[in-house]
Amino acid sequence: MEPTERNDLVVARRLRAAKAAGLLLALAGLVVLFRLLPVGAWVEAFQAWVRGQGALGYLAYGLVYVAVTLVPGGPAALLTLAGGAVFGVARGTALVSVASTTGATLAFLLARTLLHDRVARMTEGNPRFRSLYRAIDREGARIVALVRLSPAFPFTFVNYAFGLTPVKPLPYVVTSWAAMLPGTLAYVYFGSALGAVAGGATPLQKGIKVALAVAAVVATALIARIAARAIRSAGVEDAPLPAPGEPGNPDGPAA
Repeated sequence: MEPTERNDLVVARRLRAAKAAGLLLALAGLVVLFRLLPVGAWVEAFQAWVRGQGALGYLAYGLVYVAVTLVPGGPAALLTLAGGAVFGVARGTALVSVASTTGATLAFLLARTLLHDRVARMTEGNPRFRSLYRAIDREGARIVALVRLSPAFPFTFVNYAFGLTPVKPLPYVVTSWAAMLPGTLAYVYFGSALGAVAGGATPLQKGIKVALAVAAVVATALIARIAARAIRSAGVEDAPLPAPGEPGNPDGPAA
C-alpha cells in the first residue's frame, strides 16, 4: 500500500469515528435536554389535544409533516421524534411513514409537472444528480432504495430530483416507502424513548428504552453506511452540493 493510500485510509477511519462519536453525543444531548426541560408536560398537553380533536388531530400532524417535507431544510427529523413521543411507536411509525411517503410523492410529481423547469435549473450542473440519473437509468428502483437508506442526498432535494429521473411513479413510491420504513421506525422509537425520559416511567424502564433506541439508531446508521458504499459502487458521485444561490443548488432563491 502506497503512503498516500495509507494516509487516506487513516483519515477515512478517523472521519468515521468522529461521525459515530458525534451521533452518540447528539443522542445523549437530546436525552439530557428532554430530561431537563418540561417536555413531559408538553407531550401530555399535545396528547390531550390530539385526543380531543379525534381524527382531525392525526390529520393535522400528517398535513404539517407533508408540508415540511416539501420545504428545503424543514425540521422533518424533529417532527419524526415528536411523532414517537406523542403517538407512540406503532401509531407514530404509521403516521410518519404515510406522511413522509406522501411528501416524497408530491415533490416527485411536482418536479414532473408544475415545478419541472424550476427543478431542472436547480439540478443543472450538479455532478451528483448527473451520476444519480445515469445510475437510475441503468438500475432503476434499486438506486432509489439505496438513496433512501443512506444520507448521501438531502431528503427534500432528492424527492424533487427523482422527478427528473427515468424511474416510474409506482416503483418510486413503493420503493421509497419500503426503504424509508427502517429509519422511520428507529427514529420514532427514539422519540418515544425521549417521551419516556420526560414522562413518568421508572428509571429502569427509561434506561431500557433509551438503550434500545440508541441501538436502533446505530443499526440504522450502519445500514446507511453500507447503502452509501453501494451507491458509490453504482457510480453515483459523492460531490458536494453547490453553495446557496449558485447554479445547481436546491436551496437557492426562486427565479
